[in-house]
Amino acid sequence: MTVITRFAPSPTGYLHIGGARTALFNWLYSRHHKGKVLLRIEDTDRQRSTEAAISAIIDGLNWLGLDFDAAPVFQFARAPRHAEVARSLLEKGRAYYCYCTPAELQAMRDQAKAEGKPMRYNGYWRDRDPREAPPGVAPVIRLKAPQSGETVVMDQVQGEVRVGNEQLDDMVLLRGDGTPTYMLSVVVDDHDMAITHVIRGDDHLTNTFRQVQLYQALDWHIPTFAHIPLIHGPDGAKLSKRHGALGVDAYRDMGYLPEALRNYLLRLGWAHGDDEIISTEQAIEWFDLPAVGRSPSRFDFAKLDNLNGHYLRLADNARLADLTLPRIEKRLGGPADAQGKQRLLAGMNGLKERAKTLEQLADSALFYFKSRPLAFEPKAQALLTPGARTALAALMNRFEGLPEWSAATLEAATRTYAQEAGIKLGDVAQPLRAALTGQTTSPPIFEVAALFGRSETLARIKDIAA
Repeated sequence: MTVITRFAPSPTGYLHIGGARTALFNWLYSRHHKGKVLLRIEDTDRQRSTEAAISAIIDGLNWLGLDFDAAPVFQFARAPRHAEVARSLLEKGRAYYCYCTPAELQAMRDQAKAEGKPMRYNGYWRDRDPREAPPGVAPVIRLKAPQSGETVVMDQVQGEVRVGNEQLDDMVLLRGDGTPTYMLSVVVDDHDMAITHVIRGDDHLTNTFRQVQLYQALDWHIPTFAHIPLIHGPDGAKLSKRHGALGVDAYRDMGYLPEALRNYLLRLGWAHGDDEIISTEQAIEWFDLPAVGRSPSRFDFAKLDNLNGHYLRLADNARLADLTLPRIEKRLGGPADAQGKQRLLAGMNGLKERAKTLEQLADSALFYFKSRPLAFEPKAQALLTPGARTALAALMNRFEGLPEWSAATLEAATRTYAQEAGIKLGDVAQPLRAALTGQTTSPPIFEVAALFGRSETLARIKDIAA
């Protein structure tokens, strides 16, 4: 059997972080078993589904590095097929027309509530003669569901789950206007797409019982189900925007790398021993459903930041420069010059050691693009005391006479000066950082000075030296 999974988002908004994890788990499971993963856009909600949302979902999946093995299937376009299946059940006596009006259905719910019973359809038209139908009422088609016994699901994550059939009513398959319901569309699409494994959030678990009944009524093979727990915030509450329930595009904008987000989402509900840093290649090799936990995962930005910092340090410098440059140009308010671009690439090793996101990387690299005279941060300005300016003037004289311009020779000259002047290295190195960068934090300052070169370094010191 070839494993075939699917990711089936509704294009009513962005690709949220929970959906991204579901897509990842489907992708990994299929890749692990050398199967296929398909994409289905469930766009049956015509009022809320938008082309912009479809584009955002596909763009987010592409950015995450999740590829699919066929063109997307659009659910709305398959409505005639869904309706055909509903009518086939009608012909077999496994579904029936229901002529209840909205008012009658509400009365049923009110009565059930008053009697302390589940508020569900009572099967009024299940065995009635359609010739008794009132005129002018467009009927729905309902599934003739089993009324006794149990519906059992052997879930790959939740274990065996079951529900008494008396708790489920005869669900609507086709509305009065001829449009199919979500439950019908999903089952028909999964069958026609030959889906073998349905991996989705456990908020769909209650739907599964009804869908299994529909599979049984159609005499179709039932796929294997795996319902993964939802993601909660660090406080254990339902994930909200304040916790990180944002679109995948927001994480890209905040400066996270796709490989870091993949690794982080993988560890939200799945484990391989104590491994935290897991490459995509390792994830494909190791991923399987038995290792998915049953408890909700907790989203933690601090852990994501640390993980992203790890992947930044591993990333190719040229790639990081390309990703960071647009963020720098946004801060500059215009295009960066060629010299700044060269400095960015040359200084990337020092920059990426301290950054946890591309946004932090852009902030820390900005000084490479600023022209003289520098604008100083308040804390940097405070370092440039009269005594510090005097020390920098003396240091400048020593730098001018260096036969070799390198980080090592610059540091050695500074240490010698500090010893002779009877001051700590930091008392001159920190003002030097302020003079060269306009800020109090940077990559190692002697590496920065070496990268700037003799002329630019001396000019920046001269601008502020006494």
